[in-house]
Amino acid sequence: MSLFDLLRFAAGFLAATIGLVVLALACAAIATRLIAWRVEARYPAADRNIALEGGRVAYLEDGPAEGARATIVLLHGASANAYDPMEGVGRHLARAGFRVIAFDRPGYGNSDRLAGAAAASPAFQAKALGQALDRLATGPVILLGHSWSGALALRMALDRPEQVSGLVLVAPVAMPFPARPLPWWAGLALTPPVTWLLTRTVAIPIGLAYLPSVARSVFRPEPPVENYVAASRAPLILRPGPALANIQDLAGLPAALIEQAPRYETLRVPSVIVAGDADPVVQTRLQNDPLVQAMPHARRVVLPGVGHMLTYTAPDTLVREVEALSASLAR
Repeated sequence: MSLFDLLRFAAGFLAATIGLVVLALACAAIATRLIAWRVEARYPAADRNIALEGGRVAYLEDGPAEGARATIVLLHGASANAYDPMEGVGRHLARAGFRVIAFDRPGYGNSDRLAGAAAASPAFQAKALGQALDRLATGPVILLGHSWSGALALRMALDRPEQVSGLVLVAPVAMPFPARPLPWWAGLALTPPVTWLLTRTVAIPIGLAYLPSVARSVFRPEPPVENYVAASRAPLILRPGPALANIQDLAGLPAALIEQAPRYETLRVPSVIVAGDADPVVQTRLQNDPLVQAMPHARRVVLPGVGHMLTYTAPDTLVREVEALSASLAR
């Protein structure tokens, strides 16, 4: 075989490989559209919304609108939406006499992203949700932030202290992570054009396949709550927009924590930090222990044998902590 024949064979092989990759991506893109359509048809997102600059923010509400013991604002974690905390601890709080508001964070559930990738930081989301609370005329509220939104609740208290009467931080991510270099493939996947492509092709079908096992894993070591996926509308993350928002939020969080963590010692808002000592997702010794040192006035509650999803596995404990915090504010 001549050199020319070898080059022609190599070119043909390369063209066939590229063609197969393009075909696979096209099939994945079609599957993504079908999955997103089915998810939106089956799981309607929050049905109330507020107009802000750049779009609308959706929310759920429960409990008494008049004569409530206090207004509690639920802030959901990564890969979630307003139904996640509402169907966990939110309904319990409403039955206890609190007005409960749960937001879809920008880009999640039925909320618009508002500012694209710039909406990824706790600072931006704190400003947007603060404006939403202004529109709702709630007055000062108690923020209950779970996981990723521990950082968000803290940022709202830092930037808008007049709007936050208390903080309930549940398995919060709040402190900077140890620096670790990303593998080359992760760095490539997080470049904006590649991330955009992945969330519109292969990411959603892969996410659909792994959703049941991921839903079980976030409860470990406790058993998962029955019907959690349906009740929390977890499949709403299986759409290109929310999937991209989730990746951007997670990728941008380390830098945001480095920026805001030194300010925690200035917070004087009454606070309680609730965590499980068996949480494999947000490890207590790496996050909550240093957060307590940064906020020595905050009360700390550690539940033995409890994992990450305290909003579902320990709602009565959370209600008691909210009641105690609300009572202290009323004195």
